[in-house]
Amino acid sequence: MHKQHLRLALATATAAAVTGGLLTFAALPASAADSTHVAAADFNGDGIGDVVTSAATASVGGQAEAGAVVALYGSTTGVSATRRTTLSQNSAGVPGTAEKGDAFGYSLAYGDFNGDGYDDLATGAPHEKVGSDTDGGTVAILWGSQSGLTGKGVTVADPAPSSHDYWGDNLAAGDFDGDGKDDLVVANSSSTLYLYKGGFTTAGSYGSRTTAKPPIASGAPNGPQHLTAGDVNGDGKTDLVVNGYGDEWNVNYWLPGTASGLSVASGVKLRMGLVTGIGDINGDGYGDIVTGASWDGKTSDGEAVPDSSDGGRMNITYGSASGPAGMTTVTQNTGSVPGTSEKGDGFGWDLDLGDVNGDGFQDLVVSTPFEDIDGVTNTGLVTVLYGSASGVNTASGAQSFAQSTAGVPGNDEKYDLFGADVKLDDVTGDGKADLIVGSYENGGNGAVTYLPSTGTKITTTGSRALSASASGISTSGEPQYGALFAD
Repeated sequence: MHKQHLRLALATATAAAVTGGLLTFAALPASAADSTHVAAADFNGDGIGDVVTSAATASVGGQAEAGAVVALYGSTTGVSATRRTTLSQNSAGVPGTAEKGDAFGYSLAYGDFNGDGYDDLATGAPHEKVGSDTDGGTVAILWGSQSGLTGKGVTVADPAPSSHDYWGDNLAAGDFDGDGKDDLVVANSSSTLYLYKGGFTTAGSYGSRTTAKPPIASGAPNGPQHLTAGDVNGDGKTDLVVNGYGDEWNVNYWLPGTASGLSVASGVKLRMGLVTGIGDINGDGYGDIVTGASWDGKTSDGEAVPDSSDGGRMNITYGSASGPAGMTTVTQNTGSVPGTSEKGDGFGWDLDLGDVNGDGFQDLVVSTPFEDIDGVTNTGLVTVLYGSASGVNTASGAQSFAQSTAGVPGNDEKYDLFGADVKLDDVTGDGKADLIVGSYENGGNGAVTYLPSTGTKITTTGSRALSASASGISTSGEPQYGALFAD
């Protein structure tokens, strides 16, 4: 049985409507927004940010849904399909072999795991068959180099393969113990998180491994649904937000990083939501936690619940020296936020943070992929909200983009899901975050749209769309290229 992520059921049904059938996999999990990395990944060490995205249901060598990943290298003119590396398990040096249903690239995380100055990519194939376990799962680390992401890599083995399924279903990277080295967190259908500290060697050895077990449900299709890394309490150690199942359907916990690893004992329960980002929106030196609850609705105590959608929301919990502090909620009915809250919009489906205008406040992009525009069903919309000393600015300055926005490539089409994933990262080297948008363009083939920053705001001038085929991805089946960006 393939794991069904909570926030993905609607996308699966939507994709099935497009293709006239049922997909083998749920729509891919969106990224959890910026982690501890202030800048974008830099796989080739040129000082300009890179982006990596997956097509985890792409056909490879005739093997349906084997999966692939694409590194898009930044330049002074942004990302394009010509400056890229496309890798699968059939690429020379990549651990494993492309097989039907592996879903290579289903989860992604970047960091300089071997300390050579180039960012590396950790990628999960949670449906890889391991022994007799159909969904045993594997994790591979692919090394960066002067020429970019390489096919050379090592496997991060499941320490308990007989008791685990979906190894590598979720990944996160950061310096969780504060030793100056990038660490890796690996999750599966268990509630136990595995923290690999001190980095990895090119031979695959690592410094040490610890575990943390937050109070979430275990056993397929449970375990962590999303992992988000970032420093919320400003102590220089990366913290982790875990989205998962619990007695209340969906539960989220903040686990602070410590010298010995992640602390469950000091953890704090957060408001509900299914995708999270961490960034310093108000410039006070503490990471703020932004959680998207795309179904919206409320219980009597104000918590969001499923199956009562009136548009979706974001819960913003501001950071402090003691961890999560005050909270505010944003919907499409808040202030001057573009649009109107409507049932099924999915506002908060995905989000990310980055500084678009260089003012020191992290800005926020949030997607509404099921937005209907001028009668076009589920064509999608993304919204940019700007940070300020008082927090996210919902009174003025907001921007919104759809494929019908002048200058944005393409057109509003039924089930495009523009905003299936979003990312704010500097891919031009000017110190300002640009906007990258994923969609389910062309019946699930997928596409990546680049919208640059002018230095003060996001613009459509110089924008471009990168198709799956132009990026080296087979369009047999529904590859879902651009449905997941690495953190």
